[in-house]
Amino acid sequence: MPAPCIICVAITGSVPQKSDNPAVPITLAEQVESTHAAFEAGASICHAHVRNDDGSTTSDPEKFALLKEGVEKHCPGMIMQMSTGGRSGAGKMRGGMLPLRPDMASLSVGSNNFPTRVYENPPDLVDWLAAEMITHDVKPEIEAFDLSHIFRAAEMHEKGQIKDTPYVQFVMGVKNAMPVDRRVFDFYIETVERLFPDAPWCAAGIGANQIVLNEWAVAAGGHARTGLEDNVRLDKQRLAPSNAALVARVVDICARHDRPVASPAQARAILGLRAA
Repeated sequence: MPAPCIICVAITGSVPQKSDNPAVPITLAEQVESTHAAFEAGASICHAHVRNDDGSTTSDPEKFALLKEGVEKHCPGMIMQMSTGGRSGAGKMRGGMLPLRPDMASLSVGSNNFPTRVYENPPDLVDWLAAEMITHDVKPEIEAFDLSHIFRAAEMHEKGQIKDTPYVQFVMGVKNAMPVDRRVFDFYIETVERLFPDAPWCAAGIGANQIVLNEWAVAAGGHARTGLEDNVRLDKQRLAPSNAALVARVVDICARHDRPVASPAQARAILGLRAA
């Protein structure tokens, strides 16, 4: 039987606003409600950022704690994956939520260009974030915006800075970073399989490329990320009505490729996470 596909929903991010799509959840109540609907649709990972009520970005650990509490209450077993991304804070503020011991946290191991800025991930900060994740038993999701990031993750794994079997996510389609290219995607998979035998991997596409990467990942045996953080539309004519609608689209892709959708318990087993 084909391996189950883990669906990660990136519910809000730091950039999309209600002016882009009224369905983008901003307040904690909206985020919990949107996550619950996505969970019911088939998502087993919630990739979480938090916002101030005016939509501005923050890394406030108290807001992360409230979001975690709400998701755990309404989405039993769902994997909480908190963002340590650089759009929400600076320096060690980016890891201020790690003592909350979420199941997972994103870890960008190198810098790259974003549409209007450099996404800075200096080595000393990356090393500190990785150490904090070990201290608090948080599994990193390696966000690879470039091929060099996979090799950096391999070096960190060899040194013991990343424990257990790594989980690598390819991010493609960010303007000024890695474009969506099938040969590069295939080489990413080959590289992960060579450096991390049997490691699970995921793929995320930005904007209209979200569904492209969903198709490629599901068909190739990987896992899929979707959600309003990365893409606010169903197509050129229609805004996505919810995170759940984007999750349902991945569920349909899984059905076409005979991939069962992973339950939260199955996702935890695949990723080597502690029980809920």
